[in-house]
Amino acid sequence: MTGYLVTGAGGFIGSRVLQRLLVQDPDARITALVRPSSLPRFGRLLESVDGGDRVVTVTGDLTSRDLGITDVGALGDIDHVVHLAAIYDMTADTASQEEANVEGTAKVAALAVRLDAMMHHVSSIAVAGDWDGVYTEDDFDLGQGFPTPYHRTKFEAEKAVRDTAGLRWRVYRPSAVVGDSRTGEMDKIDGPYYFFGQLALFGQLPSFLKMPMPNLGAINLVPVDFVADAIAALITHRPDDDGLVFHLSDPQRRTITDMFNTLAPAFDAPRGFDALPHTLIRPILAAGSRGPLRSARGLLAAQLGVPDVMFDLISLPVDFRSDDSIAALREADVDLPDLAEYGPRLWSYWRDHLDPARYRRSDLRGPLVGKNIMITGASSGIGRAAARMCVTRGANVFLVARSADRLTEAADEMNAENAKAGLPAGQAYVYPADITDEPAVQTLIKSVLTEHGHVDVLVNNAGRSIRRSTLNAADRSHDYRRTMAVNYFGAVHLILALLPHMVERQSGHIVNVSSIAAQSHGPRFGAYGASKAALEAFSDATAAETLSDHVTFSTVRLPLTRTRMIAPTEAYQTQPGIWSVDKAASRVLRAIVDRPKQINTLLGDLVDFGHHAVPRLTNRIMHQEFLMLDESEAALGKKS
Repeated sequence: MTGYLVTGAGGFIGSRVLQRLLVQDPDARITALVRPSSLPRFGRLLESVDGGDRVVTVTGDLTSRDLGITDVGALGDIDHVVHLAAIYDMTADTASQEEANVEGTAKVAALAVRLDAMMHHVSSIAVAGDWDGVYTEDDFDLGQGFPTPYHRTKFEAEKAVRDTAGLRWRVYRPSAVVGDSRTGEMDKIDGPYYFFGQLALFGQLPSFLKMPMPNLGAINLVPVDFVADAIAALITHRPDDDGLVFHLSDPQRRTITDMFNTLAPAFDAPRGFDALPHTLIRPILAAGSRGPLRSARGLLAAQLGVPDVMFDLISLPVDFRSDDSIAALREADVDLPDLAEYGPRLWSYWRDHLDPARYRRSDLRGPLVGKNIMITGASSGIGRAAARMCVTRGANVFLVARSADRLTEAADEMNAENAKAGLPAGQAYVYPADITDEPAVQTLIKSVLTEHGHVDVLVNNAGRSIRRSTLNAADRSHDYRRTMAVNYFGAVHLILALLPHMVERQSGHIVNVSSIAAQSHGPRFGAYGASKAALEAFSDATAAETLSDHVTFSTVRLPLTRTRMIAPTEAYQTQPGIWSVDKAASRVLRAIVDRPKQINTLLGDLVDFGHHAVPRLTNRIMHQEFLMLDESEAALGKKS
């Protein structure tokens, strides 16, 4: 029986190596070193793996003293230590990479010596750094430089293995690892995946074109299943040969244009050809890594959603050779799949599972089909009408208000109408909540996310309006607090609760139903107008912060609308020009679908212009309105 100790056995590569060792060595007894935080996930992995009962789990961590293993003797007989655990994230901070990749590897090497086991160290193409020329399995320290901390730590980790006295070792250097060649499965966006979103833009061009492209340099990609197959096969077929280095890479030299051409069929893009030689492009790329262009490059990277460090990797000149390794793998019946064949599968998996923009795509049947929309104040008036319009267009709408009975009535009505009309499968759901109660809002959001997974659009429609002159409110400061509690703080509670979720999904839209009062600053609406203006200011500031995260805001400034809110004011019962609920709701619908920054009315814009162009005249006109329209009896306390 062969004993294996595997670090990183729950990782993207490690989990596959573990499964292959179990298959290729039926007598294998595998001990997996797993971090405590990863135990639940690793346990689920073993449940789905044939031979998982032959795996013993030991908790530990590369950053802990003695790897966190309290009793080395309890590991039993270990013949091979397979070291895959490391930080593979090039954007991680230098100290963390040093601690895990270098110091952690040194600890694993010391343990292998203590166990008298062969150490199989999974290194990386990164050890070649910026070496300008051929780099073979026999090469290591050629005086190369290292463009990132990741490159340096991979070099120093391999050096720690080579320098450990009494250690029998073997090194495996994969090139850039991409998804599974059969399924396209990838665990995260990394390496070339960062640029897939930009490459997708070429899919808008006619596919018959031939595009001239700059030669941005060579790229070497291998699928994760090949890397796992190769490591497991080399361990089991050549268990005793030490001091060997294997390059798990593509022997065919490809440019970035070549890589693009293998992906292009998946999104019907035209093929490219290298029109500008790399010798002309490389100085431009190098200039962007230093001096005044560095800041500009950083801004570009942030706008594209690409880590700045990725630009340092485009023009690396190393010619990574793997002829001897490929020959050894052929003897072990391991062949490298052709990128031209599996490239489209990589793209398809990225599009469906990893693309940050996947949540922003619209269904071909309509822009709201399948979208999850939360609308507050949805039991009546504008909120109810807007919710009905969204449901009929195929959206799932979460109706929020204080009255559970009215919400249930509204939802039943919408769902019945939708089913009768045979419209797209939109659905209304009831979520009673008081948005002025922050803990209640937190509970609301947790419930919705647990039951429905996500929210695409939040509509802050719930509102309180008080029409009372400031003098008549001199002893009613609570009116201002109540108005702010709903119109401002209620909306802010919801935005704060949903914003991290939307940023994580890189998709979200927030519609604030505001008022012409935020522009006109009309008499008797001091409390109401101030609350709406406060929400607009908060939202504008937040929108400027979340633009790169694809969370956007719309403000809908509505005029007077015939809802229950204006019922106490007798003067409004016969006043012309007041909007209907459906007309106002259609403006909210437009904000949900088209996502403009603002939706205003002509009257609102005219008053706003007057405040800036002729402020004294505008103030006089506002004063005349104040004199012409009396205070309502409700405002005077004569009627509730």
